[in-house]
Amino acid sequence: MSAAEFNELLLGNADPLRPFAVSLTHDQEVAKDLFQETLYKALANKDKYSTGTNIKAWLFTIMRNIFINEYRRKAKQRTIFDNGTNERLINSGKIIVSNGGENSLQLKEIQGAIYQLPQIFKIPFLLYYEGYRYHEISESLNEPLGTIKSRIHFARKLLKEQLNRY
Repeated sequence: MSAAEFNELLLGNADPLRPFAVSLTHDQEVAKDLFQETLYKALANKDKYSTGTNIKAWLFTIMRNIFINEYRRKAKQRTIFDNGTNERLINSGKIIVSNGGENSLQLKEIQGAIYQLPQIFKIPFLLYYEGYRYHEISESLNEPLGTIKSRIHFARKLLKEQLNRY
């Protein structure tokens, strides 16, 4: 396909992009910029267009990808994290305070539920919880790998039933 044919095809199918740009951005001026950027990208990548494919779908995909990439870029620029003792987002002005007492009570309740598990499930689960891998647990308990996976699964299921509040 020649450059003139591609340009004619592009301009003939560009009109439906305008309302789509407005629906994405909710701003006329930003939508105009998005529309122009889409046409620019389409012209810059005309060699990637396969003759016979749906050009409208190709253009809509380009526009959607530009919008998503721009949104992500702006979101990264807007939020600055401060990993100090108060854990706050510098831009938001809100301070996040954790409740250590509540977390401590929840942890004690979870640990109690773990220790109430039947011995056959508790030992593999505790080893897994401590960071051992399935095959390491299997070797140390001298049990088949499938059995260990099954017991850990059932331990999780029992814990989930006991701790359904969390």
